[in-house]
Amino acid sequence: MDFHIFRLFRLISVAVFIFHGSCSSDKAGYYSFLKDATSAPTLSHFDYIVIGGGTAGCALAATLSQNATVLLLERGGSPYDNPTATDIGNFLNTFLNSTPNSWSQLFISEDGVFNSRARVLGGGTVLNAGFYSRAQDDYVEETGWVREEVEAAYEWVEKKLVFEPQIKGWQTAFIDGLLEAGVAPYNGFTYKHIYGTKVGGTIFDPDGRRHTAADLLEYADPQKITVYLRASVHKILFTTTGNTRPKANGVIFRDANGVFHTAKLAAHTVLNEVILSAGAIASPQLLMLSGVGPASHLADHGVEPVILDHPMMGQGMCDNPMNVVVIPSPEPVEVSLVQVAGIPHFGSYIEGGSGLSFSISLTHSFFSAVIDLLNEMKFPTKTLSRFFKLLDFRVDATLQAGVNVTLQAGGMVQKVDSPISRGHLELRNTNPDDNPSVTFNYYQEQEDLNNCVEGLSTIIKVINSKKYSKYMFPGVTGRGLLDFILGLPINVRPRHIQSLFDLKQYCKDTVTTIYHYHGGCQVGKVVNNDYKVLGIDALRVIDASTFLKTPGTNPQATIMMLGRYMGQKILRERADFLETKEEA
Repeated sequence: MDFHIFRLFRLISVAVFIFHGSCSSDKAGYYSFLKDATSAPTLSHFDYIVIGGGTAGCALAATLSQNATVLLLERGGSPYDNPTATDIGNFLNTFLNSTPNSWSQLFISEDGVFNSRARVLGGGTVLNAGFYSRAQDDYVEETGWVREEVEAAYEWVEKKLVFEPQIKGWQTAFIDGLLEAGVAPYNGFTYKHIYGTKVGGTIFDPDGRRHTAADLLEYADPQKITVYLRASVHKILFTTTGNTRPKANGVIFRDANGVFHTAKLAAHTVLNEVILSAGAIASPQLLMLSGVGPASHLADHGVEPVILDHPMMGQGMCDNPMNVVVIPSPEPVEVSLVQVAGIPHFGSYIEGGSGLSFSISLTHSFFSAVIDLLNEMKFPTKTLSRFFKLLDFRVDATLQAGVNVTLQAGGMVQKVDSPISRGHLELRNTNPDDNPSVTFNYYQEQEDLNNCVEGLSTIIKVINSKKYSKYMFPGVTGRGLLDFILGLPINVRPRHIQSLFDLKQYCKDTVTTIYHYHGGCQVGKVVNNDYKVLGIDALRVIDASTFLKTPGTNPQATIMMLGRYMGQKILRERADFLETKEEA
């Protein structure tokens, strides 16, 4: 009887931890467990080692810490070190900052499209446009997730960092224009993915302050979690004894001073794991650098030993292509990022924002970094260099340093939903801090092009609508504004004269990214439905690299949800294992 009472008490305790979290917690910005990696011991042991303190990693680590010891390793710094940088007014400046220790790491795909990787605690939620919207119901069904647990995990995220946006003049006209263009009905404010036009959630509060996945660490048990910043993981460690499957047992990471540290899984239970949550670029890259990937490709780069020949590693890379239209306004516009989404019945989403400001000096630095990176990649830079001279950024360096330009304009974008064009990721070198080679093959498939054309055609209708006319100069047309984009250095792809009259060619020539790239460690190809790496024990990948397609209009809600969802599932498995062990 006493044993059964004890077992019942323990199960109740685990449930309390999982569903409510620890009673004692730290507040965002004042985490006692947040440390620089230079303070790490040479060797440490934890139940779980989570690589990547980003959108999924923070939610996952916070949840796991409720009933296990957790090490969270983040290669970047803390968003709390410079809180104003995350304010809505600094959105573009923070994004454009490409200095070596900035939160945004520039990379350029082999397709000639500028892109960015987050390197900061909170990941992409520190840099993105803030829109929060859940996945489609059929997406949840396709993944095999338990709907009730998914719902609870979304709510766990929403309680901490999601708000209803304040809809003002420009966004109101955008809503009315979408409805006039046929993107109906109007569904009001909702987190749900519903056809028509909707107002979604935002991670910006009413004062314009950004809340990020790092805030989810408020749920963590401070006694059981350690977070190291500026901790660059160089390799996952494995045991490979005889003919047994390889098993992850730790990691090697480097601090900002170049000193290496080792973290190992504690040996008291076989359920302890290394979990990759480093994102769609870094997760497949780090697995390859650790000897898990296509054997011939690893050999070409001198990666030794090859732990497992995994030919699908780095395959299926996908990025939702975006095309943008900028609409100068005769009327003042509010500062707004994405608050509204048009969800039509074809495969494209329409979103918009207004009144953004940017620093001339940071813009100059950004394009300087772009040119340097293009030279490294042996891309042509003549067109970009001409644009540089045209803007004459170097006229007055003293003036540049303090000048911010605010655009009296709106912007609308179409994002292709679930593109079928796919690419791949390969190593460029063996430095985990460098960008790998990534190819997305934007608009390679005709279906994606057709969806882009429909999306742009809808934007033209919105721009030309009566409801939006207040924000249009007389005589300007939607199609004319598209042509203006052809002259801007938004990518380094060639321009074709056909783009002036052929929307399909226009889509190809002016493609940009909405930063929703995914794939590389896909479910069913690299990991199973429990996100365990196929052929290896004690190793999972839980982030957007596992996605076959992106969820909803914007993926951040579902990526954070996934961290919470899988954290709870792992803790339940742990509790069940310990219970069975005790009964035995």
